[in-house]
Amino acid sequence: MSDKNLHFQCDRCGLCCQHVSFSEIYKHLDRGDGICRYYEEITHRCSIYENRPVICNIEMFYEKFMQQKMSKEKFFELNYDVCQQFKDENESVN
Repeated sequence: MSDKNLHFQCDRCGLCCQHVSFSEIYKHLDRGDGICRYYEEITHRCSIYENRPVICNIEMFYEKFMQQKMSKEKFFELNYDVCQQFKDENESVN
């Protein structure tokens, strides 16, 4: 499959939005407890999803900042790895 046909498969768990203090580029979204200020606790969704920052859109972030540095497949793989870390951490807490 070519990179152009590759799409990030998000399961919309909201865990990335609950860990914005994980990376410096997301810290400005932190409401003070590591959770994004736009994260909705009840729905586990982003309240500004349609207008979310580029840094919150894996595909747009790749196109704008990463395509000259690595393949889309590799970038997605790295993002899936972090996602899995959040899921593993969440399971160990619950």
